Formats: sequence, C-alpha cells, structure tokens
Amino acid sequence: MKVRIYAFFALCFACTFAAPSLSQQNLQAEAETLAAEFVGQLKPLLKSALQDGGPVNAIEVCSHQAPKLADSLAAESGWLVKRVSLKSRNASRAVPDLWETDVLHEFNRRQQAGENPLQISYSETTPSHFRYMQAQGVDGVCLTCHGQQLSQEVTEVLQKYYPDDIATGYSLGQIRGAISLTRPL
Repeated sequence: MKVRIYAFFALCFACTFAAPSLSQQNLQAEAETLAAEFVGQLKPLLKSALQDGGPVNAIEVCSHQAPKLADSLAAESGWLVKRVSLKSRNASRAVPDLWETDVLHEFNRRQQAGENPLQISYSETTPSHFRYMQAQGVDGVCLTCHGQQLSQEVTEVLQKYYPDDIATGYSLGQIRGAISLTRPL
C-alpha cells in the first residue's frame, strides 16, 4: 500500500512539474516562429523598397507596413508583437518598457562580448505572461537609414516620418533593437 501511495504522489509531482516545461517549450517555439515570420516578411519588403525607390521608399514602407505587419501577426496569433529599441525611431510604438529595456541592455552586453546578434534572444515566464525578445542586429541594408553617415535626403525624410527619431549612429553588427513578443497565460 505504501508503494502505491508513493507511486501516486510521484506521478502527481511529475505531472505538475513536467507540464509547465512542455508549455514553456511550446511558447518558446511559437515565439521564435513569430519573430522569424515578422522579420521574414519585413526584410524583403524593405529590400524591395530600397531597390525600387531608394531609401525614401524604404522609410515609407517601414513607417506604414511594419506596424501593419506587427498588428496583423498579433491579431492572427494572440501575441503582442512589436519592435523596440533603446534608440527608438517611432516614439509611439517602439519605446521599450522596463523589462524590454533591461533585456536590450543585456543584448548589447552579449553582442559586445562577441555573441552573434542573429543568435541573441531571451525569454521569461511570469505568473501572467510569457515574454520573448529576439535581437535585431545591424546589417548592411540597415546602415542606409540607421548608420552614422546619412544622406541629406534620408535625414529630411526621417524628420518627416519620425520627428523624434534617435535611431541613427549605428555600426555594422551592433544591436539596433529587438522583436518583442508577449502572450498572456
């Protein structure tokens, strides 16, 4: 009888602690997929806009299409999807909260220590939410509008679309920001 009772409690204990782990893995995988989908849809739009109409066209796409894409993914998935940065371009949508700010600082430390920005991410489960962030590193195409040397035309268009813009001065390989995903539990 003692063996059966012990086995029953051991099974209950295992189920109690194994289930959240599986859920955590599923949420992590779902977040990674959504972040990749967001970037996978946005980056080709920006590259095409750059080829078709130069930086001015890309800024317009970034200003209008990126928020629509984030909102569409959020509506389809039930996740809050946004881009955040310590140097935000869009003050109404890209300013990080305290948790995101801490994670972005950690991403910068990790990148400066030599970690590849494409491999930097972080997730955390709170009692009410699962949160995930995927770093967005600066690559060559980003420097046209986020680099240290911007053309006069780019500067003027950025001022038009983003009067509070501080998302410039980056170098290749730096962390420019992150895709931030939040899901209520």
